[in-house]
Amino acid sequence: MLTDHQRHLAARRLRDAERAGRPVDPLTETFGGMDAEDAYEIQLINIRERQRAGATVTGHKVGLSSPVMQRMMGVDEPDYGHLLDDMELHSGTAVSLARYCAPRIEVEVGFVLGDDLPGEGCAVADVLAATERVVPALELIDSRISDWRITLPDTVADNASSAGYVIGEGRDPGELDLKAIDAVLRCGDELIAEGRSDAVLGDPAVAVAWLARTVARFGVPLKKGHLVLPGSCTRAVDVAPGATFTADFSGLGPVSLSFI
Repeated sequence: MLTDHQRHLAARRLRDAERAGRPVDPLTETFGGMDAEDAYEIQLINIRERQRAGATVTGHKVGLSSPVMQRMMGVDEPDYGHLLDDMELHSGTAVSLARYCAPRIEVEVGFVLGDDLPGEGCAVADVLAATERVVPALELIDSRISDWRITLPDTVADNASSAGYVIGEGRDPGELDLKAIDAVLRCGDELIAEGRSDAVLGDPAVAVAWLARTVARFGVPLKKGHLVLPGSCTRAVDVAPGATFTADFSGLGPVSLSFI
C-alpha cells in the first residue's frame, strides 16, 4: 500500500509521460508495494485533474478481458478505466500518431447506456435492461509504461491504457445475440484479425456487469448516456502512420479509423 504522497507522485509521472509522449518505467518497479487499490486511486487522481482542466467523463472501459489479450499483455485478470470526451475520435478525421507513445487498436462491441447501472450486485439482466444500443467500436490504446511492460496495477493506474475511441450507430441489444457477433479487422484490404464477441468473458454484457460492481466500491457509477467498452474480441494491433483500419461486425456493420 502506498502513501497518499506516493500516489500523487505516481500520478504525476503518468501525466508527464502522456504530455511528453515519453513512457516511464513500470510504476510497480518505482513504487514498491503498489497494489490494485493504489492503482485505481492513482487513476482517479489523474481523471479528476483532467476534469478540472475541462474534460468530461463519457464512459468507462474494461480491458484485457479476453484470454488472447491477457496472454498478449502477460496478466491474468481484466483492467478498467475511464473514457473522456477528449478521447473521442471520428471516422472522417485522420488521427495524428505524434501524440502517442506506443499505440495499438482494438475491436470492441460497445454498450451505450439508456439508464444508470446499479453498482454492487449488478447482473447481466441489469446491463441488458439499461442498454439503449450496442455499437461497433474501435478503441485506441496506448501505454505510458515503457515497452508495454505492465502488471495489472501498472495498467490500472495508467487508466487501463486508454487513449481514444470511435463508435458507429449500433442497434437495440434485444435484436442481437450478444455472444455471437463476429468481427473482422482489416488494414486497407488486408485481413489483420478476426474474433467473436464471446471472447470477452463469454459474453460482453458479463464484462459490463463486472465493471459496474468493481468500480462501485470506489464510488464510481456507470451512468445513463455513458459508453462502456467491455474489451477486445481480437488481439490488439500496432498502428502506423498512413494506415486505415476497418472493423466489420455481423449485425452491427463497420467502423473505421485512419492515422497520419
